[in-house]
Amino acid sequence: MAVPFLRLRQVCLVAADLARETALIKSTLGLEECYRDANVARYGLENVLFPVGTSFIEIVSPTRPGTAAGRFLERHGGRHGYMVIMDCDDPAKWQARAESLGMRVANVIRHDGYFGVQLHPKDTGAAMLEFNCTTGGGDPMGPYAPAGPNWQAAIRGDVARRLVAVEIDCPEAGRLASRWGELLERPVEDLGEGKFRVSLDAGAINFLPGDRPEAVLAGVELEAAQPRNSVSSVCGVRFRLRPDDARAAGAASAR
Repeated sequence: MAVPFLRLRQVCLVAADLARETALIKSTLGLEECYRDANVARYGLENVLFPVGTSFIEIVSPTRPGTAAGRFLERHGGRHGYMVIMDCDDPAKWQARAESLGMRVANVIRHDGYFGVQLHPKDTGAAMLEFNCTTGGGDPMGPYAPAGPNWQAAIRGDVARRLVAVEIDCPEAGRLASRWGELLERPVEDLGEGKFRVSLDAGAINFLPGDRPEAVLAGVELEAAQPRNSVSSVCGVRFRLRPDDARAAGAASAR
């Protein structure tokens, strides 16, 4: 029997200019693209994926008017993330859980051993959420259909090593954290200063106080390869590069 798991696996951003943002993510985060999925053309999109360790950053861009991603761009002025994507052992379980809480399913995707369930962002209160699984994908280094057949060869760790968390900026961070904690069946950790966290089996979702009237996916936290902090912006989303605490402490003691 498969061991149940729920991992933060992928963050999806939206760009009006895919080539520009692809170049920016390579230059600022040191990542290498692993895949462009022709299947997204049915949604009027083109995309590119980058591995960060065994997780992924995806950028999608509209190729025709009237797409959901295009409307998102218009509504948010090219700022904020689009989707928080988790892989798991059983998406149907999370679909049933969401529906029991009154959250609508926006889309179900099935193809070639892949099963994904996407929840409506108006019901999640922020970004679209997706639960997915790939046949044989229990091992983080194993198959992950959205990233193509050879994604492991594109892993680079010179700048960014691991996806640590996504950051949701909220007018009421505690309330939204409780809502997501209830959906994900995980406890909510109070970090102080109005900040909250829901931890998964890999990665976490941080809920931060924000000054906008709505909750938005505004940030991504990555583990840095070097013992220093930095912040950059891709697709209007802040990327925080932070060193692993143990490695940073070791580097400091060596000086």
